[in-house]
Amino acid sequence: MFGRSALCLLSVLAFAAPARADDAPFLLGIMNDQSGPYADLAGPSSVQAMRMAIEDFGGAVLGKKIELLVADHQNKVDIGMAIAREWYGEKNVRVIFDITNSGVALALQDLAKAQKKLVIFDSASSSALTGASCSPNGFQWNADNWSNGVSLMRLLIQDKRDSFYFITADYAFGASLEADARDAIAKAGGTTIGAVRAPLNSADFSSYLLSAQASGAKVVVLANTGADLSTSLKQANEFGLTPGQYIATPITYLSDVNALGLPVAHDLVFMQSWYWDLNDATRAFAKRFFERTKRMPNDNQAALYSSVLHYLEAVKATGSDDALEVAKAMKAAPIHDVFTDNGLVRADGRVVYDRYLVKVKAPTESKYPWDYLTIVAKIPAAEAFRAMGASGCKMEGVQ
Repeated sequence: MFGRSALCLLSVLAFAAPARADDAPFLLGIMNDQSGPYADLAGPSSVQAMRMAIEDFGGAVLGKKIELLVADHQNKVDIGMAIAREWYGEKNVRVIFDITNSGVALALQDLAKAQKKLVIFDSASSSALTGASCSPNGFQWNADNWSNGVSLMRLLIQDKRDSFYFITADYAFGASLEADARDAIAKAGGTTIGAVRAPLNSADFSSYLLSAQASGAKVVVLANTGADLSTSLKQANEFGLTPGQYIATPITYLSDVNALGLPVAHDLVFMQSWYWDLNDATRAFAKRFFERTKRMPNDNQAALYSSVLHYLEAVKATGSDDALEVAKAMKAAPIHDVFTDNGLVRADGRVVYDRYLVKVKAPTESKYPWDYLTIVAKIPAAEAFRAMGASGCKMEGVQ
């Protein structure tokens, strides 16, 4: 058990007494950061989103009760892999959702394929997951670094903000985000002046911010997210980087805005896949989520809900839990739910849909709790995601 090996299995949903093999529950897993720098953008609230999906589906599939395992990988690849090996092996977990950390996600991609199971990334954003490291056993539901970074870089260059300095999270996620953004900058005629790497969960960004300030770049890109984004933005505000330099935050979530507060976050512009206040359906979903968590869902959590339902519908439709058979059914079926009304799953595992360019409201513009974002533009799916043939995925059937 994880307790004897210092790993953290946080909870089990509705486990029954020991059952015969034919009565064994249908196990799903969610693994993410439950207590660290990414707990606010995923963590316990994402567990609630997954429970909502299981309940809304009906709680059973293939004649078996659906049960949920929850674990904290602590943003460490070895811990995440140890948990996943036990889940896929001894416990026969069919699919693991969410993940959050791209380093853990990239390692888990290979393990899922070797174990003939599935993994669905709802909050891990490395573009390699459906690019060079793609797998027939992996899916990426919420947006990747390419989708979040490229549109924003192009927009900034169009606004004559054409020189950039990066403060980048020092692991796979940050490297992927910076690489995608640099490529977009170069292709649009901009210049990257420099970059510095900051360790995950840094408490002091002062030296990195001073380097960015001294660079004279028109744009300082914070290629991080979660608690690191909040910390670096607050310290940038204290250092007075603006208005002399524009601060770009490609990976920003509603939970980040809430943590920062509108006096600090106002006027940030970034991409989102979903917003709780879009329409009556999203507001109804958000109300149910709020009743459980006392916070509004971000787009990661809406994506997670969507991915769980889509997976379970595919299991039901095929009458099987065979990974590749279910994956094939998932790719064949369109997605029409509270997350998107026009989604589809590509052959490379990338889920595509229309996205939104948003701007954070000023405090005086916010009229009620969690009224944080203004929709600036709707970005069609064909423009919002990297073309499949350009992703670097070498999987059979990917053109």
